[in-house]
Amino acid sequence: MPDQVGVKRTFGRIQDNVRPPGLVGFNPFTTMLVRVPIRTMNLAITENLPSKEGLTIRSESSILYRIQPSSVPQILKETGMAFEEMLILPVFRSAASDVCSEYDAKNMHSSKRAEIEEKIKQRLIEVCGPKGFVIESVLLKSITLPAGLSKSIEAKLEAEQDALRMQFVLDRQKQEAQRQIIDAEGAKEIARIQAEGKKNATIIDAEARARGNEIEAEGIKKANELISLSLTPNVLKFKQIEAFQKLSASPNTKTIVTDGKTPIVNMLGNEGN
Repeated sequence: MPDQVGVKRTFGRIQDNVRPPGLVGFNPFTTMLVRVPIRTMNLAITENLPSKEGLTIRSESSILYRIQPSSVPQILKETGMAFEEMLILPVFRSAASDVCSEYDAKNMHSSKRAEIEEKIKQRLIEVCGPKGFVIESVLLKSITLPAGLSKSIEAKLEAEQDALRMQFVLDRQKQEAQRQIIDAEGAKEIARIQAEGKKNATIIDAEARARGNEIEAEGIKKANELISLSLTPNVLKFKQIEAFQKLSASPNTKTIVTDGKTPIVNMLGNEGN
């Protein structure tokens, strides 16, 4: 078959030549063909294992293994076809007892299970590997703890869950409080920035008005300076003459007193006199 190899046994002697899957010719009167599976096989075991505390732990385990085709003649000569009962099971029981006795029962049930499986596997490889067996995996599928210990572990786990749940609630409340503090600080900062903005705007506006007044005063000053520079004696005399001319054309009665330089005008009477 595709998952088998064959070895001829002639007059009780095992031949070293391994026959691959397919047709094999032999003399049925003198020779027998021994078929050996080379696929991965599952050996299920139910075993009581000791713990470090001295408790008895019920375990359902599986060993996944296969046979090296080239080692089939050696296996048939040294172990025989009952290799599971003669070799693999005894080695597993011894290795499992030795390894599990190093661990507490609660660890066998949870966190240390993978470590225990690996150690048992290595023990099997040390013994069964040289004999032609490939140990692929050792699986502790089910660990049954004593009833009292199971209740204690369950109570502890429930207490831990309650503690984690309470911690979650406290963390959420703490986060909510922090969020409110952040919101309050944010609102406070916004108010401060707005007040600072208004203050800066008021200062800028006042500075702008002051600057405007300063520029206006500077303009007036410069205008007055220009006017002062333009009022020469000749210009003033010309302006006096213009004023006298306008006064002389007026119908009102006028008295003009002057020293010839600065006129003093006194207008008497009403219009038409």
